[in-house]
Amino acid sequence: MVQQLIGSSELAPSNQEFSRRRLLRWSAGCAALGCALPGRTLFAGEEDREAKQISENRRLKIASVKTFLLRHKLSRALGASISVPLSPTRETLLVRIQSDSGLVGWGETAPIGGARGAIEQHLAPMLVGRNPLEYRRLWRDMWGANFGNALAVGAVETAINDLRGKALGLSVAELFGGRMRDKVPAYVSALNYVEGREIEEEYPAVAADMVKRGFKAIKMRLGRFSIARESAVAAKVREVVGPSVRLMADGNGAYTPGSALRMGHVLHDLNFHFFEEPLPQAPRYAGYEELRQKMPLPLAAGEVIDSRATAKDLIDRRCMDLIQPDVSLCGGLGEVLFIAEMAALSGIGCIPHAWGGDIVLAASVQLLSIMADPHWGLPTDTPLLELDQSENPWRDGLAVKPLEVQDGSVLVPQGSGLGIEINEEVVKQYAV
Repeated sequence: MVQQLIGSSELAPSNQEFSRRRLLRWSAGCAALGCALPGRTLFAGEEDREAKQISENRRLKIASVKTFLLRHKLSRALGASISVPLSPTRETLLVRIQSDSGLVGWGETAPIGGARGAIEQHLAPMLVGRNPLEYRRLWRDMWGANFGNALAVGAVETAINDLRGKALGLSVAELFGGRMRDKVPAYVSALNYVEGREIEEEYPAVAADMVKRGFKAIKMRLGRFSIARESAVAAKVREVVGPSVRLMADGNGAYTPGSALRMGHVLHDLNFHFFEEPLPQAPRYAGYEELRQKMPLPLAAGEVIDSRATAKDLIDRRCMDLIQPDVSLCGGLGEVLFIAEMAALSGIGCIPHAWGGDIVLAASVQLLSIMADPHWGLPTDTPLLELDQSENPWRDGLAVKPLEVQDGSVLVPQGSGLGIEINEEVVKQYAV
């Protein structure tokens, strides 16, 4: 058996095509069968480098944790149904974690709820000097004395995963078990309320453009105006894109139970894929379990979930058909993956929320690449990536090489960590 392993081109590649990752896989194969590694006559250099790298990883330390608040003045104010007035600016909070070896990991979150203070005053002092590869220890400590600020933890956890992936030469997807797919189907959040533009013209025109660009799923915001007016607009969008394009609606908490149900019947008749968060989220998504029982199309909710504990409450109450945790808002990649697996046990699907820049999108793509399809049949219900299309300079320029969109799907970056390189000049340009 040992001879078969050594002679195998799969497990013992030649020196010319050898790599550190193949050595690790080859070593794991030998260990699983109880055989020893070959002697130094063939792999001496590789073994020495591998031993050195392992030693360096064990000594790796976090040297600094820094935050950057980015702000951009929009060319036209935009927002959701409950944005009164529409917002003239866009903001995000970035986290940069650097190791003593010079490696850097990035995270992103919304700059609300005291996230920046929690990171700078509580998480950063606790993390500096620690080994970023001790993920489980750090995860537990981050959820400790800071009273569970999920936005802060989400940004830092993402940055730690980016950093430890780079240290190990693995993508975030590989850190969490490996990809199930190399591209992730996307739906575009593209139909927004924009200052100076009437939805009767804006929504159908933008939807038609998204279809021309190859997208097969589009979400629109609803709830700012009357049901009669927006029903006509939704019908026009369906007419423009045709029957094969998936349409979704986001109510942004602008409905009452009665008006949400009336709008839900309109959307059902137009063959919409889901109706997202028509009722206010707080406190605890009140009324969602009753609404779900009456709603004629799938009800989606959960973008403001702040932990697996909150998610469990909503799942146990069966508040939605599709749960929408956000890596930047609920504690990071590990938390969303846990929530998705927990939801699956109750027959609830998971389509993560994503409303950020390149960092949130890269993290969400890595996450979606490892999430299982909801059944063992043909993959017609693969979890979707939310791909915001509104004006956002840190979605169009923050990553040196942008995420690649191909035929309505986003290719999973193959590099280590999140798989993207951050242009720090863009960070400096928008930092306030």
